[in-house]
Amino acid sequence: MSGHSKWSKIKRKKGASDAKRSKVFSRIITEITVAVKEGGSGDPDFNPRLRMAVSNAKGANMPKDNVVRAIKKALESGSTALFQPTYEGYAPGGIAVFAECTTDNINRTVSSVRAIFNKRGGNMATNGSVDFLFERKGLFTLSTADKDPEELELELIDGGAEDIEIDEEANEMHVTVAFEDFGNMQSKIEDLGMEAKSASLERIPLNTTELSMDDAKQALGLIEALEEDDDVQAVFHNLELTDEMMDEMMEE
Repeated sequence: MSGHSKWSKIKRKKGASDAKRSKVFSRIITEITVAVKEGGSGDPDFNPRLRMAVSNAKGANMPKDNVVRAIKKALESGSTALFQPTYEGYAPGGIAVFAECTTDNINRTVSSVRAIFNKRGGNMATNGSVDFLFERKGLFTLSTADKDPEELELELIDGGAEDIEIDEEANEMHVTVAFEDFGNMQSKIEDLGMEAKSASLERIPLNTTELSMDDAKQALGLIEALEEDDDVQAVFHNLELTDEMMDEMMEE
């Protein structure tokens, strides 16, 4: 399991607080807003990106009324410009960090991101400095309840799955596809009469870097601070998280 995948698992286990839940909902609302503006439609049937955002909302147990209000607000907000800048840099220990943002004020966002890097012992870098250390992949999370995992795996491989990880404890299947096969997998899942609990385009590190526990905690402190910023939608890194680190961080 990659460092990014392990950190995602830790966040799922530790992210049950109201504050964490509120942040997840806030990000999904931003996804919905961008999807409506870019797709020009508030109907998920005619807007693939909105369909993905609504699916993620369901997977996060976001109330349907919240989703409806978000779509309505996005349709009524007119021509308010939203930008999606990305920022790159290094966390303590030389860990590569890539942040994807959505904002209506780029100056505010870049100042905030730079301040987090500086205060947490990292440093921002120019665009392209760490991007090449990651590859774009599509990630889907599916429920395996009432499904034959082996049969489902065969169907998903037929749909372009490159890697499949089964979480028996959570009754979930995590599916990785090539960037260009993201749409094909969406269609395959719909053809199977299923709905993904979450679907996203991620940046997966080509190689990971292992640090000591103390250094890893410093790096993760910067990563978490970025994730808590309102303008940051997603943060990717190449820190390798060992089983020992996972056990200790899940206990905190």
